[in-house]
Amino acid sequence: MALDLNSGEQVLGNWTLFYIPPAGGGKYNGKLTVSNQRLVYDAKFDASVLGVLGNVAVKGGLQIDKHDIAGMNVEKKLLSKKAIVTLADGSKHTFDYGALNIDKCVAAIEAR
Repeated sequence: MALDLNSGEQVLGNWTLFYIPPAGGGKYNGKLTVSNQRLVYDAKFDASVLGVLGNVAVKGGLQIDKHDIAGMNVEKKLLSKKAIVTLADGSKHTFDYGALNIDKCVAAIEAR
């Protein structure tokens, strides 16, 4: 998915990672692009057990404007490094980078 930049928008980084939507709803593998104005996630595959077994490709995405972000938590375990973004409506969007270091992704999300 090509990202059309808004006026004054700059891309801060791209990461291929898992996205877990609020209220469960699956686990997706795709690409997160973070700019100084928003987060854009382009889902490629359903990474849930049934999705992997069925080799399910998905087309879809998510866009979060940074002014809608109310807070963020970082969880670091041995094989799971997560950035959990909480929006003003209380929904929690989880980005999981697996065993890799998520610090640069977190810094880009926090940057305005």
